[in-house]
Amino acid sequence: MSQNPGARLQERIARLTRARLGLPGRGQFTDGNRIRLLSTGQEYFPQLLRAIAAAHRSIHLEAYLYEDDPVGRQVTEALVQAAGRGVQVHLIIDGFGGGEHVRRLARELLPHGVQIRIYRPERWWRVQRRLFRRLHRKLVVIDQTLAFVGGINVIAEPANEPGPRLDFAVACEGPIVSPITLSAERLWWTLSLPRLSEPAAPFPRRLGLPTQQPVRGGVRAALLLRDNLLHRRTIERAYTEALAAARRDVLIANAYFIPGRRFRTALLEAARRGVRVRLLLQGRVEHVVQFFAQHALYGQLLAGGITIHLYTRSFLHAKAAVIDDEWATVGSSNLDPYSLLMAREANVLVRDSAFSAALRTRLEQAIAAESVQFGAEDLVRRSWLTRVFDWIAFGFTRVAIAVIAQDRHY
Repeated sequence: MSQNPGARLQERIARLTRARLGLPGRGQFTDGNRIRLLSTGQEYFPQLLRAIAAAHRSIHLEAYLYEDDPVGRQVTEALVQAAGRGVQVHLIIDGFGGGEHVRRLARELLPHGVQIRIYRPERWWRVQRRLFRRLHRKLVVIDQTLAFVGGINVIAEPANEPGPRLDFAVACEGPIVSPITLSAERLWWTLSLPRLSEPAAPFPRRLGLPTQQPVRGGVRAALLLRDNLLHRRTIERAYTEALAAARRDVLIANAYFIPGRRFRTALLEAARRGVRVRLLLQGRVEHVVQFFAQHALYGQLLAGGITIHLYTRSFLHAKAAVIDDEWATVGSSNLDPYSLLMAREANVLVRDSAFSAALRTRLEQAIAAESVQFGAEDLVRRSWLTRVFDWIAFGFTRVAIAVIAQDRHY
């Protein structure tokens, strides 16, 4: 006799509860990882497509934006081909970021064997604050042995721009792939809970996943997650602890930089100790409110001895930082209220001098050749009306997110 829907739901909840005991994503370091830095989509997508083509067991892909453009169609075709040769393909796309395209995609891919879940489909006629809590992380897991984590969506580069978006991802091998895989499997299984008419999504019978063997000569790395259940301040705490320990140099590249008081205090205290603190921020208007809101902070930051550079070659989407000689992070989390208080995010933290040097070199290249410095004189030149709008945008951003973030229903 088939099991009734209520019993199936109880069984799935019990399995999910048992699986939570692993708690990946809190910054536990593992040794023996190979972490490769990928700069912009021009480096990332060829690597991703090769990995999908080589997959022989499973593919899990999560994205906030998944566009119907040349890059999106390439990735889709690669996933369809993988499913056609018997690879299990799971695709999760955010309901807001994916828009109408993801709903069409879901209908088109199902007959090809690609399983897809939409994270919180838009239901804007139902005014619920939890609908603002989105899936903003971008990660891919191939055969549970190779993982990509970063800030790059499935989207082509902007037309009529002199260069690609400045963004980063990392390709990971070694023990860190296990918590990344577990996080991906949990989200897939969680999104499958309401689908009682379907078979339960596969989930490991035992806690955790097979541990990957350390890579010879590998580095220390950790997965950092942010959500509203178990990892509310994991990413922010990693930053502030590193800032408190900084002794020489802090270099942060962030697309939407509107941190709270705790984070700004850590930055200013580092500068006060004599640490060189540099910020590489968005220099082009892409999202009006965020762009002007971050300008409201420039006066305080400049007065505290922090140097600000604005990226102008193209759009800055980077979410990366290097502190001193061997602390570096790359991921999806901006330093704004949305990422730090509401969205699901994923960063990789690396403790290695060679990786940190490579990331610092790329960021300093962007500062030297693709950016302009914003100084006190630039602040003075902004009209009083513009500065008023800066503070209105800042206040709106902080208050609106604070109110929405109070919703207890994640």
